[in-house]
Amino acid sequence: MTNLTMDGCPPNRTVKFYYEASGKNINTFWRKRDYVVVTLGMTVCIIVILSNLLVMGAIFKNRRFHYPIYYLLANLALADFFSGISYLHLMFHTGPWTIKLSIEQWFLRQGLIDTSLTASVLNLLAVAVERHQTIFNMQLHSEMSTRRIFVIIVFIWLVSIILGLIPSMGWHCLCDLKECSTMAPMYSRSYLVFWAILNLLTFSIMVVVYTRIFLYVRHKSQQMSQHTSELRHRETVVNLMKTVSMILGCFVICWTPGLVVLLLDGLGCDECNVLRYEKYCLVLAECNSFVNAIIYSFRDKDMRKTFKEILCCLCNRKSNRGATSEVHFTNTEHEKSKLHIARRREQLNGTPLLRDNMENASTSEGS
Repeated sequence: MTNLTMDGCPPNRTVKFYYEASGKNINTFWRKRDYVVVTLGMTVCIIVILSNLLVMGAIFKNRRFHYPIYYLLANLALADFFSGISYLHLMFHTGPWTIKLSIEQWFLRQGLIDTSLTASVLNLLAVAVERHQTIFNMQLHSEMSTRRIFVIIVFIWLVSIILGLIPSMGWHCLCDLKECSTMAPMYSRSYLVFWAILNLLTFSIMVVVYTRIFLYVRHKSQQMSQHTSELRHRETVVNLMKTVSMILGCFVICWTPGLVVLLLDGLGCDECNVLRYEKYCLVLAECNSFVNAIIYSFRDKDMRKTFKEILCCLCNRKSNRGATSEVHFTNTEHEKSKLHIARRREQLNGTPLLRDNMENASTSEGS
């Protein structure tokens, strides 16, 4: 990538050079604030990774979740899991460590975050389309085949990876310092504008789709009779819609401030002081990756039950191992007792004693 990105540019330019040119300072030493940020960031990343692993395991473990909507939610958890990995990688390449990065490593760091966000956005859009299709057809679950869902998931990740690689493939400012942004000193301002507007438009489309769905469900629920089966079906649809809408709402709340700040930076708003809000927007966006698991836990009883089964699985295995070792201990004591009796018989030339028989009998009863 070096020959492609640096072709025609002055040689020996480093990450530090671009940061200083854009006005974004990097500390060369560790401050208490840096230690606190990295420690908290790594803690959140570990929570994100473990919680989304739990969500994916629950969806694939419970047969009740083997439907297109839950496969898409599992892919959303995969995107959040990948986001946790991306932020964990960022924690090990931030602060004073940033100066030591090569240009390729810096693009990799940013590309991982861009890919995870794009995957989440596209996945939420796929969920919105799936819910629109099923609810307007008066269905609880889509009739799409597993193969089609797999194709959609692969398409989501291909597009996400491509959008994450675009800056390193040429849409950057390595050869034009005037176009460099402030928050991402090697990204072109035009790319930030494109990326922010694209995601904000996607958010808007999803909000419109869900608003239309809610209005339709509300209208249909008023027309339904009071039959028990219809009421249960309506409650199930509404509960699932509420869960998905909460996920979308939290995503929009957590990511919109960051995208707005990126858009302002891309538009060259020097009075906006985007660097002042950068850290807060980053933390807010990172927190979104484990909010979904909390929503699953509180909104879905089956999901919550499956979570408990998975978490208790290791405890049950440990207790089974303990029980096995206890039986082994009892058998060992029994064998020692029998060996002791046999030795005493050998000492008495094989003549059994009443006491030996009593010990043998008591040992048999104990076993």
